[in-house]
Amino acid sequence: MIEVRRAADRFRTVAEGRDTRHSLSFGNHYDPANLRFGLLLCHNDDLVQPGHGYPDHPHSNIEIVTWVLSGELHHQDSRGHAGVITPGTVQTMSAGSGVVHAETVDAASGPTRFLQTWLMPDEPGGEPSYSSGAVSLSEAWTPVAGGADGAARIAATGATFWAASPPRGGALEVPDVPHAHLFVADGQVTLTPASGDPVELTAGDAVRLRAEGAMLAAGSTAHLLLWTFAASG
Repeated sequence: MIEVRRAADRFRTVAEGRDTRHSLSFGNHYDPANLRFGLLLCHNDDLVQPGHGYPDHPHSNIEIVTWVLSGELHHQDSRGHAGVITPGTVQTMSAGSGVVHAETVDAASGPTRFLQTWLMPDEPGGEPSYSSGAVSLSEAWTPVAGGADGAARIAATGATFWAASPPRGGALEVPDVPHAHLFVADGQVTLTPASGDPVELTAGDAVRLRAEGAMLAAGSTAHLLLWTFAASG
């Protein structure tokens, strides 16, 4: 079973210096039929202008994965972690029993676009933790973060975040897993499910697959992001 979610249908939040497009219910955007997918609780595509961002705010009992598409994002938290995330670097944070953090764009830099996802952890509570790692993007799926694989780890067993940048004419497979969430960050691709007709996807489109594999053919150089879940949680 597949479900196509078009870019134009995503919830949108516009605030001072920020433009966020939500793939799942978030904040004031409530849809009881769109609260989660697999372990995925939040899938936000953010564009933040220089000198803006998210000042100190709390989190608990979620796994947060941040992937910068362009620009740079500054992170600081109440556990003493600080760093700058740029394209090719993934950041993960296990909020655990509670942490306060801030994510901002320096006033001297350009606009920053980043994808942030929140997942359900294996267990609530626990000691908050932070990690980051470098990722070499290629034409094939590269594990970025996950419970057992990737450049940075999260406390969500069976969840893996993948990225790929196939050129025009490149082909990729979406594996047959209980839940897979494909997001086209940039470019154009054709998705052909195992049991269905081809679907044309462009930047901002997403597809949710439940126990069904698919093939991808890139119509242009693309930046593709994929979450796979071995179980629904």
